[in-house]
This record gives sequence, structure tokens and C-alpha cells, in this order.
Amino acid sequence: MIFSKKSSGGAVDYIVVGLGNPGKQYENTRHNCGFCAVDLLAEKYSCQMKKIRFKSTTGECRISGAKCLLMKPSTYMNNSGQAVVEAMNFYKISPENVIIIFDDISLDVGKMRIRQKGSDGGHNGMKNIIYLSGSDMFPRIKIGVGKKPHPDYDLKDWVLSKFSSTEQKTLSGIYENSVEAVELMVSDNIQKAMQNFN
Repeated sequence: MIFSKKSSGGAVDYIVVGLGNPGKQYENTRHNCGFCAVDLLAEKYSCQMKKIRFKSTTGECRISGAKCLLMKPSTYMNNSGQAVVEAMNFYKISPENVIIIFDDISLDVGKMRIRQKGSDGGHNGMKNIIYLSGSDMFPRIKIGVGKKPHPDYDLKDWVLSKFSSTEQKTLSGIYENSVEAVELMVSDNIQKAMQNFN
């Protein structure tokens, strides 16, 4: 697929996507870290996440001078690429201008990693996005949700489990860091974001 580096006209400069699953039963589960981060970003910038389009709940706001589309796909995690690629095609935006925020079981709770590009790392949401877009050049913020308690624990059960109250307190600071990271990333300061938060 061919995407342009920047949007044109009255479109958006960046798309910021939080990955997760829609529905109350999935709130505060490990797989929904991306939703939580985008919710905090929307709250800080008074962005009304009410418009349903691109198979997502969306809102628009200016962050660090860049016009951004915030997205929470309603496709369920494994089909996240359907929503992301639809928005990319509509705005003719390249993967380099699409920031993906998602959970990572290889990182402890309270850890965060920013990457400029890379493989899906075994994450089904990223796997679908990379497959449908044909690119792995997406900047991403990975939020640690901790590894399985023991090797025999079912991975699906683990990522759909809820955080403890202690973990939620730890994560509140990480979500704040992710907001700061997005602010830097949409200002073309991804290297600084990586230095500050990796």
C-alpha cells in the first residue's frame, strides 16, 4: 500500500491508536492498556471520544501543534488492522505517522518501551496491523502488563485478566508517561521520548 508521509488539506497529521477490546467486561484488563492510555490523552486535551468511524471510537485534537486523530478500535484486538488501515487510507497517512499504544507481557507492570518500528513481538493486534498495512514502520509505545504467573497459565486468560489495585496505581503513572511520550513523538522528537522513558 502507498501512504503519504503527511496528511493534506484539512486532514490530520498523526493518528494515535490505543489497542484493546470494546465492552465493559474488558475494562481494566491487561489487554486494554492502549485504551486506558488514549482515554487519559483525550482527557488532558478535552477530546470528545464520541464519533464512531473507521470501525473505532474516535476524537480529534491538537497535541503539541499537530492535529491528531485518537482511535480506540471496536474490531476486537485480533482485527485491529481493519480499523487502523481504514483510517490511514482515508487520510493518506504513512505508518511513520501512526502511533500505536498496546500491552506487552514481556515487560513488568510499571515498565514502558518506545520503539520507532519493528516486528509484532507476538502481539496479535500489532500482527494484524502489520499484515494488513504491509509495513512494520509504526512507532509504538509498549506498556508492561507482566508475564504469565507460571508457564502453564493460558495466555488468553492472562491478558484478559484484570489488574490488582496495586498494579492500577503503578499504571496510572505509566499512562501519564505515555501521554508525555505522545506529545514528544508528534513533535518529531521520538528519540527524546525514547531517552526519557525507555
